[in-house]
Amino acid sequence: MKLASRSSLGWPPSAAPDQPTTNGVKIHYLGTPFSVASHADCTAHVKQVRISHLANTAENYSDIAYNFLVCRHGYVYEGRGYGKRTGANGNQELNRGHYAVCVLLGSSGDTKPTDEMVDATREVISNLRAKGAGSDILGHRDGYATSCPGDAMYSLVKSGKLEPDVPTTPKDDMDPVDVWAYKGKEARDAWNFLVTASKKVSDMNTRLVELEKLIKQLLAK
Repeated sequence: MKLASRSSLGWPPSAAPDQPTTNGVKIHYLGTPFSVASHADCTAHVKQVRISHLANTAENYSDIAYNFLVCRHGYVYEGRGYGKRTGANGNQELNRGHYAVCVLLGSSGDTKPTDEMVDATREVISNLRAKGAGSDILGHRDGYATSCPGDAMYSLVKSGKLEPDVPTTPKDDMDPVDVWAYKGKEARDAWNFLVTASKKVSDMNTRLVELEKLIKQLLAK
């Protein structure tokens, strides 16, 4: 994971309350017009988000609201981090229920996630699960009246495409070449490919066993 830690951002340890376990993760977006020309712009904006949150006396944030933030270049920014209660879900009950991951997308400008952003989001979710998060992957709008995380990202939430073991590139189920072809570039891509291939081989073996039984039954008549 291409992680920008709090220390690399010049931030002290988070003062947010501890939250060792949750039901899962909620996905957020910025919800304001947003676009970047370079990765440096992403870093600058993440720092500005924290400044604006700390200055918000109405919400009384103890830190940047999100546990992690993900940019379109596939970098992950450590917000409150692992094991900390988010301040982003709407109220304390919702905050205790789920960690918060914010993708750097806006209501206009950059509105659609890149493949790199989706891959990094899935990796964050996987890591959060390993450190105490449950299996839920929801949008901010689930349980709270908001348009967050935007229609493009929410469609990924609802379709299950943010599940860590699900390939992010859409595939045609009727195209066996596309289903079996390995197109990844990283070790994690190779592992996901092997897992998928193993399941397909297992399914084929099961069907062959069933076919063999059927043939024996027919020959015995």
